[in-house]
Amino acid sequence: MIHSLITEATECDFKIALEKDKPISWLKSVSAFANGIGGTLFFGVDNDGKPVGLTDAQSDAEFISRRIKDRIAPLPSFVLTPHSEKDKTILTLEVKVGRNTPYYYSPDNGVKRAYIRIGNESVIAPDYILNELILKGTNRTFDTTTTAYKKENYSFTLLEATYRQRTKLRFDSTDYKSFGLENDDGYLTLAGSLLTDQHIVYNARVFCTRWRGLEMGSLDEDALDDKEYEGNLIHLLLNACDFVKLHNQVRFEKAPTERIDKPDYAERAVLEAIVNALIHRDWLIQGAEVHINIYDDRCEISSPGGMYSGKIIQELDINKLKSERRNPVIADLFHRMKWMDRRGSGLRKIVNETKKLYGYSDKFTTEFYSTHSSFTVVLKNVNYSASQTANRNDDCGINGGLKRGLNGGIKRGLNEMQQNIINLLFENPLITTQEVADTIGTTRRSVDYHIGKMKNEGLVEREGAKKNGRWIVKADKEVYIKKKR
Repeated sequence: MIHSLITEATECDFKIALEKDKPISWLKSVSAFANGIGGTLFFGVDNDGKPVGLTDAQSDAEFISRRIKDRIAPLPSFVLTPHSEKDKTILTLEVKVGRNTPYYYSPDNGVKRAYIRIGNESVIAPDYILNELILKGTNRTFDTTTTAYKKENYSFTLLEATYRQRTKLRFDSTDYKSFGLENDDGYLTLAGSLLTDQHIVYNARVFCTRWRGLEMGSLDEDALDDKEYEGNLIHLLLNACDFVKLHNQVRFEKAPTERIDKPDYAERAVLEAIVNALIHRDWLIQGAEVHINIYDDRCEISSPGGMYSGKIIQELDINKLKSERRNPVIADLFHRMKWMDRRGSGLRKIVNETKKLYGYSDKFTTEFYSTHSSFTVVLKNVNYSASQTANRNDDCGINGGLKRGLNGGIKRGLNEMQQNIINLLFENPLITTQEVADTIGTTRRSVDYHIGKMKNEGLVEREGAKKNGRWIVKADKEVYIKKKR
């Protein structure tokens, strides 16, 4: 029977005996369960889940009830039940999910503490989680909190223009109140402050990096491209999507009657993942931002804050998830602009859109990972294989295949930016990457990224030092000879 009870408990804690001299050893778990998703304490059970029994279960039950009433505030809902297992009596203390968070443990010295569960431990709640528990307990959310910013002092050009574009409706002045962006006194809510043209919420930022290889390194040596965006949520969303799109290579294959595009990632899956990161992130975690890290084999999109329910995504079936919104005002507005669904289908859509990609197999299944302080989506590059580095000299290189020839140079396969770059390197071998960027109207990081790709394909070499060196453009290990018209 004890095994069935343990299986039913989402979170559990085993106690060989009831510690009466140090009740904090188990009362902190009562606080943590009430502040989280609930849980069960088993008294008279060892760490392996085997019943050892209690010598006086009746007395222990009375002590447990009394200590909870004296030391946990507000009083959580709990059920205390005796069970008999092989002539041994154990007690199960089932603590329900609390509605009046936070639930504090108050010792005799009067220093009250709220606890949460992390793994199999009950720990003191960090400030940002405590603040969220306070908001939950008063039926408020971060985005509905009123700020000291007067709406009349800020502009919303991007919001109004985007809303008109996506809904074909005008964003009227009355909509600010009805959508929850402004209160009756003309002050912005935190949702409204995240949608101004001005950057007034410090941690409204997204850091994007395209790394060389499979691991994170230093920006100076290992980053092929990196961008930092800050400000309006719509601005963050659009630019973050554009960054991934820039590095989402689209190969293609010619079929008898059509051309089959083979992108690394599904654009809709990327959009859903970035929307999820921005809308459901925990804005109470100061100094934390959304991060997008792209490697050769995957794209990782991480946001501050775990599941709003306190659960761990790895332990859940995403097909059965219910919609729980940390920032309902922002979520409703983005739903109106057709960027998200309010039914909790975003994660399923990420998975399903990825499955539609050409070349998809189970090894490219999208992964989700969460802790109490972060949520990460891992999109797999369906065009990546461990052996592709060794096969880069065949005819299946950048964007659908490079066809090299000494007389004709690089005949096709390069995108427009790469062709522009390689032409500049051929015409002026002493040109710097910054001069290339200025000439074609892009960033130096982007130029470095594309040159890096062409180096890997054996098309470009650098001879000499960074300052005094020169570029050599090649084809089949021979110097590239440009056709004269």
